[in-house]
Amino acid sequence: MFKSQNLHLIVRYTLVVIGFLLIIASLLSLVYNIPKWYLKILDFPRLQQFILGVLVLILFLINNKKWNFASIAFSVGLLASVFIHFSFISSYLVGDKVVQTINSSEINEDKVVSILIANVLIKNKDANAFLEIVKNSNADMVLAMEVDSWWVQKLQPLTEMYPYTILNPLNNAYGMALYSKFRIKKHEIQFLNHSKVPSFNTEIMLASGARFKFYGVHPVAPFPSDKYPENIGEKAKEEQSEIALTKVGKLVSGNEIPTIVAGDFNDVSWSNTSRLFGNNANLKDVRIGRGLYNTFDAQSMIMRWPLDHFFVSEGIKVIEFKRLPKFGSDHFPLFAKFQID
Repeated sequence: MFKSQNLHLIVRYTLVVIGFLLIIASLLSLVYNIPKWYLKILDFPRLQQFILGVLVLILFLINNKKWNFASIAFSVGLLASVFIHFSFISSYLVGDKVVQTINSSEINEDKVVSILIANVLIKNKDANAFLEIVKNSNADMVLAMEVDSWWVQKLQPLTEMYPYTILNPLNNAYGMALYSKFRIKKHEIQFLNHSKVPSFNTEIMLASGARFKFYGVHPVAPFPSDKYPENIGEKAKEEQSEIALTKVGKLVSGNEIPTIVAGDFNDVSWSNTSRLFGNNANLKDVRIGRGLYNTFDAQSMIMRWPLDHFFVSEGIKVIEFKRLPKFGSDHFPLFAKFQID
């Protein structure tokens, strides 16, 4: 009997501690006007916090034997925590698609483009696995991020399939390479907020002669890093991603032709930065209504969230959208096929 009571107390206090920390973290995750990485990080694992909140609440309701003000307040706090996180991820899981899926009978192959984006991880040396994924996907365009000179050399076979390329290898984990079967009519390598963090601004011409703008972006991560100190600019690192995306948004907002922005945003789909970017640029998140498609961390079974994104303008419809198999990077590749009307 004594052991049973002790076990009951241990379980109860453990649930209270976990639940209290979860409630505090949930409330702090709503703070956007203080650009600090330790607050920003709370925005990432919303699915994990949602699941944990549901589990703690259920176990507490089962375990609790005496209801008083404290236990009621605790339960309400857990419910609020669960609601907070679900409100952020619900539109992806159960919401309507904001980017329309086109019927197969309406597809015009001359207006179709498929794009594969992948953060290859600069220290990953399994280039053959990535080349195999590109081959199997048969994508019209491939955006590879975190490429250095070694990766560009290993990806040289792609030039046989993709005659149009933009290569900007760097050894600071922010190099990029774009391979395209379609003509790159115009392109500019821009450094929107840091002299060592490029973005690709391109105009692509389809077989039909139709044009669209494609932006490849990879803003710096909002977290401190001793490994890549050269990526810290004059402003606080946790502000870099927001500033870079804001500048891309201003560029995109003036476009008169269909536009696709894709890449590793180093930010989740539901973050304040991503949502403001979409609104200001008049772009829509392809994920909404289709699922989370968590692309990072491919090396973890639990701590995963969506960091790689496709945002598109009006006049673009989805034919296919999927996450591809991992290949040694900490990111999964993401594949999308669109019709550009």
